[in-house]
Amino acid sequence: MKCTYCESRDTKVVDKREPQDASVTRRRRECLRCKKRFTTYERVEEFELTVVKKDGRREQFNREKLKTGVQKACEKRPISIEQIDALVDSIESDLRRLDGQEVKSKTIGELVMRKLRKLDKIAYIRFAAVYREIEDVKEFQEEINKLVR
Repeated sequence: MKCTYCESRDTKVVDKREPQDASVTRRRRECLRCKKRFTTYERVEEFELTVVKKDGRREQFNREKLKTGVQKACEKRPISIEQIDALVDSIESDLRRLDGQEVKSKTIGELVMRKLRKLDKIAYIRFAAVYREIEDVKEFQEEINKLVR
């Protein structure tokens, strides 16, 4: 593995962690030349998922797009990047366990909302406001009422 700082190929693994679902292996590495540490993630190459959008268009599943959406919902909240990565890993694993190689964008949105609801209520509301295209205070209040119940 090449060091992200000095580009030396002389690195060693100092810590290795696997999540419960074993979809990703996290490795903490140290460069033997510059002594800086960095993290790498190893995941099994799997079949390509296709996302079916609301309007019927199809596009390749993009993990980074999913992560960006979750990160925006979690901005300025006490949620670490590791928690966000774990949430995205969990969603991707759930999607890959579904039958077939196509998944509706609605399925992804509902999964994100269910997992964000458990992680952080404010992040959940932020995501729901965008995902459900909430346009007025009444709809927003209804979503909050659902959360409180």
